[in-house]
Amino acid sequence: MDIQPFFTEEEKKQFFCKYKQLLRHLYSFLQKEDLSKMKELMQRVVALDCYGRDKNGINGLLRNIDTALIATVEIGLKRTSVIALLLYRPVLKKIITLDEVKDTFDDDVALIIRRLLKTSDLYARNTAVDSENFHKLLFSFAEDVRVILIMIADRLCLMRLGKQLRNDEDRKRLATEVSYLYAPLAHRLGLYTIKSELEDLSLKYTDRKQYDFIKRKLNETKRSRDAYIAEFIAPIQKKLQEAGLRFDIKGRTKSIHSINNKLKKQDIPFEGIYDLFAIRIILDTPLEKERSECWQVYSIVTDMYQPNPKRMKDWISIPKTNGYESLHITVMGPQNKWVEVQIRTRRMDEIAERGLAAHWKYKGVKEENGLDEFLNTVRAALETKENNPLDLMQDFKMDLYKDEIYVFTPTGELIKLAKGATVLDFAFAIHTKLGCKCVSAKVNGKNVPIKYVLNNGDSVSIVTAPTQTPKRDWLNIVVTSKARVKIKQALREETAKAVDFAKEMLQRRFKNRKIDMDEPVLMRYIKKKGFKTVTDFYVEIAEERLDPNQAIDEYLEQLRRETEINDHTEVRSAEEYITTTEAEEIASNKDVLVIDKNLTGIEYKLAKCCNPIYGDEVFGFVSTQGIKIHRMDCPNAQEMFSRFGYRIIQAKWSGKGDNGYIVTLRVIGRDDIAIVTNITSVISKETGVSLRSLNIDSVDGIFQGNFTVTVRDTTTLNMLTKKINAVKGVKTVERLNS
Repeated sequence: MDIQPFFTEEEKKQFFCKYKQLLRHLYSFLQKEDLSKMKELMQRVVALDCYGRDKNGINGLLRNIDTALIATVEIGLKRTSVIALLLYRPVLKKIITLDEVKDTFDDDVALIIRRLLKTSDLYARNTAVDSENFHKLLFSFAEDVRVILIMIADRLCLMRLGKQLRNDEDRKRLATEVSYLYAPLAHRLGLYTIKSELEDLSLKYTDRKQYDFIKRKLNETKRSRDAYIAEFIAPIQKKLQEAGLRFDIKGRTKSIHSINNKLKKQDIPFEGIYDLFAIRIILDTPLEKERSECWQVYSIVTDMYQPNPKRMKDWISIPKTNGYESLHITVMGPQNKWVEVQIRTRRMDEIAERGLAAHWKYKGVKEENGLDEFLNTVRAALETKENNPLDLMQDFKMDLYKDEIYVFTPTGELIKLAKGATVLDFAFAIHTKLGCKCVSAKVNGKNVPIKYVLNNGDSVSIVTAPTQTPKRDWLNIVVTSKARVKIKQALREETAKAVDFAKEMLQRRFKNRKIDMDEPVLMRYIKKKGFKTVTDFYVEIAEERLDPNQAIDEYLEQLRRETEINDHTEVRSAEEYITTTEAEEIASNKDVLVIDKNLTGIEYKLAKCCNPIYGDEVFGFVSTQGIKIHRMDCPNAQEMFSRFGYRIIQAKWSGKGDNGYIVTLRVIGRDDIAIVTNITSVISKETGVSLRSLNIDSVDGIFQGNFTVTVRDTTTLNMLTKKINAVKGVKTVERLNS
């Protein structure tokens, strides 16, 4: 294959070495003419520069081969997936058609490429991690588990090439995406080695200082750690040999990411972590002797070292849903240190390292038919058409990392649930209707409430009532995404019914009192009453917290006032007028903001929802009304980034903030006649600050005041806030968004 024009000498050497390695792993799975067909196609696509270097200078063909090696060697994918992976890019660039792939190879190769193209479409629109498109990405994954595995291989390859990414923001975006989506997916599919590497690399690119700190500490303690492991292992090794067992035994240091999590959660120094490593004993034993020999090793280890019964995990008797099997015990080793010991067989170890693909191999399942059980749950959640994709994303992520417990139905059927699952989770796991009508349960013969947390081995019988309906506080009781999705769906249906009922009732009351309803006036009345949505207003009526007749009386009062204002416009004194300026202001000619890295003189507006001022961390959002500037901590920022990432542009302050920016400060303190005088005095004395308006309220001895001021920049604002905080009687000072 003549690919010299695309390679340096070093790259050429790497390519042929990796190509041979790929063939060695795949050779026995390829069909007779696969190699010649593939060679012919590859020559064609390379000649057309399909695999040219990307914007980071990474060679496309080398990256493809690296990804294929990860998919084959580290994950265990075979012929169909690897051919699809190698041909996906030429199909994407329209050099080869899907029909040509189908005719040259088979329908299944074309099917995987088609599904990979669906995911690439999301990435091409820069929306792969957008909440709005998150469910589409999950649909692609849930259709075929091989798509997930190929995407995990691709992300791992790119993370390993992270140093070559020229843009630091691209590297951080990739690391963030990997940490919240691909590492949890790898975990759920049993790819623990890959999961750990993805997490470590994510930490490296998002918090390099912490990553380097932990790595340095691990290197510093390596000698003493190795000596301790050798001391711990020696007597076990001797006993296992005496028992005639064939085995490997080794110490394994925990991942940098997992050590970092311990440092954060436990708030301890590095030296305070006792379980920096685990000992793994891997047995070479036939299938029929696996369990007995694992328990024999357990007996030998616990005879020698005192076990901690609370930290014993048996995934041999009941494996995890992703096929993971192992015995985990924690024992007291020399120098009174707790040590985790993992006991498993060679087969179990391969499944633990390579996950689902290795599970298929040992179960005799074809790669084409292997689907993990949890994907069915993903499909079910997606099919409910959950209205809030952010919630779906959160529920999905939470479910990925959950450990499992196993409980029994009254008929003895085994049900798998997330650790921490309640009676209510169990009810929804059996059937949605059972969950909606659940009032309590009998666990091991005893009556328990719906919030009772289930334990491994519990026998559960659900008690229902025909009048029971889902409640909003149920969302705080359940931990599984299936239960959460079903409860939200039921609540929405209940709310819709209540709203229809309340609307009909209000219209009937209007009609009975012979009043014509003016929709705009009603909307203004609802807004004035403080309801965020019209639905909230009708729910208030449906749940009898607001009397319809009272609502009509208040509506009539609103109508009367509006009519009077329109009919009799009063002359107002100039003294009553308080000068106010719109928070949205057109940019001046002084180029206070630099938009999108280096563009100046562009018209923009400061968003009303967060009122940014000079010095705030800001970003630009391209809206239908032009560019709006928002604070990074704007209450709408998360939604804008997740739903409309492609509209976000960079923005930063330049020059000086001398025009003055409007900020409202909410001050809460002890109700005292002098407090307002003291605060206004502080404001008047501060250079570059002027008071525009104030609004004061006091209830039960508590003073609340909103002080609207004009400031030059965040430095001025921070100084002012500090001085107001020092006023006697002031408890808190906070900046309001709008």
